[in-house]
Amino acid sequence: MTRAKKYSPEVRERAVRMVFEHESEYSSQWAALQSIAEKIGCSGETLRNWVRQAERDAGKRPGLTTTERERIKELERENRELRRANEILRKAAAFFAQAELDRKQR
Repeated sequence: MTRAKKYSPEVRERAVRMVFEHESEYSSQWAALQSIAEKIGCSGETLRNWVRQAERDAGKRPGLTTTERERIKELERENRELRRANEILRKAAAFFAQAELDRKQR
């Protein structure tokens, strides 16, 4: 189950850029996050997540980049599809093997 994205990528990028540009004007990054989040209409935690991901994408923080996360999701989806296909093939093979055994007995 996925939820609809409430904020456009442009809004996210602008908010993150504002945090980086105006961080020095506040006592802490959290204070900057709270102030800017209030101005754009999102929670401070949401903006903090966006900032942390931008830091990972820029190589300033350890962790998976957005591209790596998307690639992993794609591979997991492909893996699920292949497992489903293998299960279908396994059941079909068993069905036809049983049908062949039944046919030979008659």
